[in-house]
Amino acid sequence: MTGPALGLLLGAGLFLIWSSFWVPNREVGRAPNRLRRRLQDEVIQSEIRGLSVPGLLGGCLLAFALVFLLLYAVIGAAPIALSFALMAGWGPLALVRFRARRRRARLRELWPDAIDNVASGVRAGLSLPEALGQLSRRGPAELRGAFGGFAEDYRLTGRFHDSLDLLKERLSDPVGDRLIESLRIAREVGGSDLGRLLRTLSVFLREDARTRSELEARQSWTVSAARLAVAAPWLVLLMLSTRPESVSAYSTVTGVMVLLFGAGVSAFAYWAMVRIGRLPEEERVLR
Repeated sequence: MTGPALGLLLGAGLFLIWSSFWVPNREVGRAPNRLRRRLQDEVIQSEIRGLSVPGLLGGCLLAFALVFLLLYAVIGAAPIALSFALMAGWGPLALVRFRARRRRARLRELWPDAIDNVASGVRAGLSLPEALGQLSRRGPAELRGAFGGFAEDYRLTGRFHDSLDLLKERLSDPVGDRLIESLRIAREVGGSDLGRLLRTLSVFLREDARTRSELEARQSWTVSAARLAVAAPWLVLLMLSTRPESVSAYSTVTGVMVLLFGAGVSAFAYWAMVRIGRLPEEERVLR
């Protein structure tokens, strides 16, 4: 019996080792989902009406195709047209991200006032749903629409947690997630520390906004200069494309290799500039 038992154990061990190579890696599946969620948040934060993630990707493809066909028809050099078409294809995505960052910066300045309004409503004896709903009338203008939707959802359903989830989707903001989860916990467990919690959060957000504004003011000229340095060679290439000898030079294999090398260097330099010069953005860890 010892021999068959050892054989079974050896076979089971070999099977487990073999099967471990075929277990799907969960991190591989999380990366596309995380990228899709981040892109969806940026689309919502950009406040472009009617825009969706498929519509944004379609706009990128349309911009790429139009610029490529236009420049190829005018210049007659496919490598040059492809280079600028790739930049144009990135343009809609860059615009959405720029608008999303600008909205997050505006909300960062407005959240302390909104939290103070909620805290004052709670001190005045209002319930949490009423204190949140009154932000649609007394809160900052940027937030009135979202909290007006919350008040309407709560009035129709009477479900506080479901209305909070819908509000979180409308805002798609990390600070809003923090406030909503704090109010959710306060609703579930109760207690008398809600006002102190809201005041502490308001003070923290004001200090954070003040510090970030000072750092962004000091770094803005550095980031702008780096962007100009990345764009300058391509502007020179666009002007050189008006000369037939330059077009014929970049249509050769050597010219294509020069364009590929320049594109790689520009992309790496822009990525490094963004990583070094931009302050880290808060992620929605409480979505």
